[in-house]
Amino acid sequence: MTGQHQHSLRVYYEDTDAAGIVYYANYLRFLERGRTEFLRALGHSQQQLMSEGIAFAVRSVSAEYLKPAKLDDLLIVNTGVESLGRAQVVFCQRILRDEVLLLDAKIRIACIDPLRGRPTAMPQTIHEQLAARIQPAAPSQETCA
Repeated sequence: MTGQHQHSLRVYYEDTDAAGIVYYANYLRFLERGRTEFLRALGHSQQQLMSEGIAFAVRSVSAEYLKPAKLDDLLIVNTGVESLGRAQVVFCQRILRDEVLLLDAKIRIACIDPLRGRPTAMPQTIHEQLAARIQPAAPSQETCA
């Protein structure tokens, strides 16, 4: 796997409001699934990381809601790495429907020790895997939020 990771998901009734449009907070759940599946594709499950004393916590979110997703839509969550430190990573994530950009987001994640709730350096293996996937924004592409 190189560069961006793609995760597809279907919009269910439970994800929508009375008009059949995805409720704004549910996009954050979709982004979380994308990041989780990105880590899983690298060979790291959340359960395994927790057993090793590692957790990832959202530190900040910047999101631009561009177009609505609707009931039964098939969505693609693209996840890429924008920047990386020893104890944090910034993900660039986009949600698309049929190549139409619906949401553009930047998510800053801190690596923490879940028992102490304090920042900690991420394991070298994960750091190296994420570093290999850093994607600087191309001048012709829209940048993350």
